Amino acid sequence: MGEYFHNRAELPQLGLLNPENSLIALLTIGLFLLWWKLPNSEIPAFLLLVLGMVHLGGGGFLSVLALGFLLFYPEQSLQHYLSHILYGLAQLPLINAMIWKIRQFPRST
Repeated sequence: MGEYFHNRAELPQLGLLNPENSLIALLTIGLFLLWWKLPNSEIPAFLLLVLGMVHLGGGGFLSVLALGFLLFYPEQSLQHYLSHILYGLAQLPLINAMIWKIRQFPRST
């Protein structure tokens, strides 16, 4: 949801079915359904954790900075910073839930 709200605020010309919105949504929904269907498997929980961390670090933090390796020059405005803060914060419930879930799995020693 964080990416969708970011895109609605920053890229209003993108529709709901635009690949920048729909592909990540489909990936997330697919991973969620896999996690739901395989509750005793660490793999879907780990993949959702990685997805949340990538969104937090890449989308919420790195992509707002004017870094030379980015394929675009991000707008340096208060609205843009706030949209990225909200984008990053939206990842925290998923990250927290997946860490909690992964810790529930028994560890072999």
